Amino acid sequence: MSPPPPPLGRGRKRAAQALDAALDDAELVATRASLAQGRWQAARSLLVQTGDDWDRRGHRVTVLALESYSAAWSRDWLLAEPDSADAAVLLALSLVQRALLGKEKIAKAQKACRDAVALAPADPTPWLGLLMLACAGGTDEETEQLFDEVRSRHADHHHGHHLMVARLAERRATAGPDPLHEVYDFANWAAEQAPADSPLAILPVIAHAERYRVLALAGHEPADPVASGHWSGRRARQVMKAAFDWWLEWEQEGHPRRLVDLNFLAHAKVCEGRGAEATALFHRIGEHPTTAPWSYPDRDPLSAFRAARDRALGSV
Repeated sequence: MSPPPPPLGRGRKRAAQALDAALDDAELVATRASLAQGRWQAARSLLVQTGDDWDRRGHRVTVLALESYSAAWSRDWLLAEPDSADAAVLLALSLVQRALLGKEKIAKAQKACRDAVALAPADPTPWLGLLMLACAGGTDEETEQLFDEVRSRHADHHHGHHLMVARLAERRATAGPDPLHEVYDFANWAAEQAPADSPLAILPVIAHAERYRVLALAGHEPADPVASGHWSGRRARQVMKAAFDWWLEWEQEGHPRRLVDLNFLAHAKVCEGRGAEATALFHRIGEHPTTAPWSYPDRDPLSAFRAARDRALGSV
């Protein structure tokens, strides 16, 4: 059994807290602390309570799985409750995270995901784990098939759509800017297919940022996104305006990953030079920055977020 990780230094600990993948989910934060002490019963209670709210379940499982001790404690849980689908999916996603870090064999993580599928065939979360692995190193065909499996269980799966956008944006990375790139078509299609109150309405903004990441890493865009013209074209302005207008009318403030979207939208408004609109978003984000897109293409995300927020707040 792996012991809990050693405590972070003071500066690193503050940064980790500021970039907490749990976002504003206080119950998830409390459960993660209990799991760190081996109290897997807290994770069981949390996931039972979450039920088939698939976006929230996916968010909570993936965040718990990020911790180095999650695999060990979920194995203990499975020993106590061999038929627990919740324990199986937490173990599966924990092994996925380890595989993505090169600390576990990919085949072992894939098998754990398939085992979780057998225990909970309606749950998209183990398929999300397989999709994460495929996006990192699988073929296009495999990635698309796994996305279809996720979507067949929850058509508006937030995390699954974000993964697909990031993967599609990487196609033809060296070819340079292309306003007709397929990632834009995919994002527009998904946004149009989603219900009116779905945060997938923001997906075209996500596609724009992911494509910038790819182009900047390939040397086709400057490393400073604010200095890039990527957000100044007519199509980009239309996408940003539509997304911001949608957000102003959005009433579903309880979505577990809404802060991911708000960070992408604030980043876009900063890059677009719309300080007042960015400020409104920063007020709503509060102290919950996300690594993406502030890290794009290769920046310290917390520093980039704070600098952008200070500029926006100083402009109004």
